[in-house]
Amino acid sequence: MREAIIHLDPAYRLADVPKELFGSFIEHLGRAVYDGIYCPGHPWADGQGFRRDVLDAIRQLQVPLIRYPGGNFASGYRWENGVGPKEKRPVRPDGAWRSRESNQVGLNEFAGFCQSADAELMMTVNLGTRGVQEACDLLEYCNLPGGTYFSDMRISHGAEKPHGIKYWCLGNEMDGPWQTGHKTAEEYGRLAAETARAMRKLDPSVRLTAAGSSNPYMPTFPQWEATVLEHTYEDIDFLSLHQYLGNSTGDMGDFLAQSLTTDRFINDAVAACDFVQAKKRSKKRMMLSFDEWNVWYKTMDQEQHIQPWQFAPPLLEERYTMADAAVFGTMLITLLNHADRVKMACLAQLVNVIAPIMTEPGGGPVWRQSIFWPFLHGSLYGRGTVLRAVADSPKYDSASFTDVPYLESACVWHEDTKELDIFAVNRSADEPLVLDCDLAAFGGGKAAGKAAEHLALYGPAEAVNGPGREVLKPRVMSGAEVKDGQLEAQLPPLSWNVLRIQTGG
Repeated sequence: MREAIIHLDPAYRLADVPKELFGSFIEHLGRAVYDGIYCPGHPWADGQGFRRDVLDAIRQLQVPLIRYPGGNFASGYRWENGVGPKEKRPVRPDGAWRSRESNQVGLNEFAGFCQSADAELMMTVNLGTRGVQEACDLLEYCNLPGGTYFSDMRISHGAEKPHGIKYWCLGNEMDGPWQTGHKTAEEYGRLAAETARAMRKLDPSVRLTAAGSSNPYMPTFPQWEATVLEHTYEDIDFLSLHQYLGNSTGDMGDFLAQSLTTDRFINDAVAACDFVQAKKRSKKRMMLSFDEWNVWYKTMDQEQHIQPWQFAPPLLEERYTMADAAVFGTMLITLLNHADRVKMACLAQLVNVIAPIMTEPGGGPVWRQSIFWPFLHGSLYGRGTVLRAVADSPKYDSASFTDVPYLESACVWHEDTKELDIFAVNRSADEPLVLDCDLAAFGGGKAAGKAAEHLALYGPAEAVNGPGREVLKPRVMSGAEVKDGQLEAQLPPLSWNVLRIQTGG
């Protein structure tokens, strides 16, 4: 049986995990909003039309912030269409997803939804078809207390208190030719810088994110980052990255190794940021916002194959397998292991569209996909201090990768409770993996620690959940033990694992 070893010491710390690393994203796309979070008349709908059972599932994930309203949708969005009396709101075509938008859910409704979900609203401004003035108008509407045109308009719409939105994205994926209003790095960098400066004059407290590369395979990466940061470095707080992992070759070994590309993507983006910092002789270190990430490959370009201009068509409703959950887990582990520079992240998306939470069309029941569970465990147990662990693992080669470790892991230390959480994925599809870890450095010598709990999500690679059939759920495992200060546990084949240990330190 294969064996892997983790070497760690609580003195070797990478970074505290910010709560914003467990953010998510809802776009006006498919059934994410309408027939997803918003179903007036549904038996579980609250007074605003939002589904209470969906809100319960979202609150279970403890999502701290939700990015809105896109995504590609944001680059053609006119926020004014979604405020004021609902009966007067226009129906508009959305060119990004070739759908009709009723605007029945707009800014104020979504702000109320976020409040019900115990989450902050993270707003994306339209820098595709709009510019500096429109971004400032939106900020004025959202954050100023009153006494100006747009803040008074908000009050007249029933939102007396400012929304106080802290996090703002300056456009979305502006490097992509698919994006409405696509720009060169030079064009976007200038626009983003001027927008940032103008927004800060209205509200100096805002935290701003400039759009970085849409994926590591863009021909403009990482020159895009360098050029955009040349213009924006001192005016923004974060640079965004987006990536979706997929199974393009059909080879399971290749698929399970995909998070290695995420690791390199982050390292290369950090290098670009640090190059500009050095060039500008700046004391500021740029942080990253990985504000779109997930596994997505089965339903890409689906909007090109349905009848256009439908209202809330079923788009991008990926059904996630056990293999998908394992890859998802390795991506989450990668984000944790870069918590020194990745300070925000948004799982894309939250409901129905490439999502952990699903509802059946027409107001049917809510259910949880396989990826729900790794994200839940990360959100519940990953808010501590990431340790600089060293893992020795057996490796394999695949069609596109060499030396892929069977074990992918991150270790999070909670000093206040003296608890250690080890997140681990066994990439082997057919063989368990024995995991050993020496806990002596946590205090107590050979008496250090006891295994409090071992949770594992595992099953056949192609297994999927469905309504009333959640076959992929975490199980409490037996056999993990700490003896003479040494942890030993067995990770099932193709599995996501959480080992929760009460140390002696």
